[in-house]
Amino acid sequence: MCLPRRLAFILAAAALAAAGFAQEVQQHGLAFERWVRDTFFGGYQPASYTQRWDIPAEVNRDHGGVPVNPKAAKFGGPVDLGDALRQYEIGEPFVLVLGFWEQVGDEKRFVTILAPLITPEQWRALWGDVTYADLLRLDELIKDPGRPIEEVRRLALRMKSAPPFTTAVIQLNPKIDARQRRLQCSLRFADVFKHLAPGAPPRPAGPATLWGVPFPGPLHSPPRGS
Repeated sequence: MCLPRRLAFILAAAALAAAGFAQEVQQHGLAFERWVRDTFFGGYQPASYTQRWDIPAEVNRDHGGVPVNPKAAKFGGPVDLGDALRQYEIGEPFVLVLGFWEQVGDEKRFVTILAPLITPEQWRALWGDVTYADLLRLDELIKDPGRPIEEVRRLALRMKSAPPFTTAVIQLNPKIDARQRRLQCSLRFADVFKHLAPGAPPRPAGPATLWGVPFPGPLHSPPRGS
């Protein structure tokens, strides 16, 4: 490991240990994303957490020159991708950095990190026969203020359980309650390895590494609800 990268690794480890957000149950994903930015992208800070790419292409000088989105997920569980419409709109190659963790006591230990380069053709194939217009219909139903919550839930479940949505690999996850009405999406754990990282071992021997650098965990992060 070269000196600048070793120094970045040490600083990132110290930051993870000291950062207040590492003490909160739901902050392990932010800790992982921060480590990726600090270690490989010069400590880049997003101008806004609503921007399309966590790490824009112009910041990525050493790993393909394409946008990068890091995400953390529980080992064996689905990867939450965010807003379905925004994900469908992606039409350029990008790197999806996926860190999978396991809960051990009050710690989250990252056991696998993947960084597949995804082409627009690969990404579009995950949507099957679903069109942007199909997603808009479902999104408009979910956000219809004139319908009661229970009715919207029932109709949304019926719609997403029928073609063309059943042809997609990506899973649609309507979030409907008194506080929110959103159309999110996710990718199942097995489908990550089948479609985005074929041939990659789900749980390699040794520490979880990204581009040759091990993640400086584990993170203190009690199970949800503890």
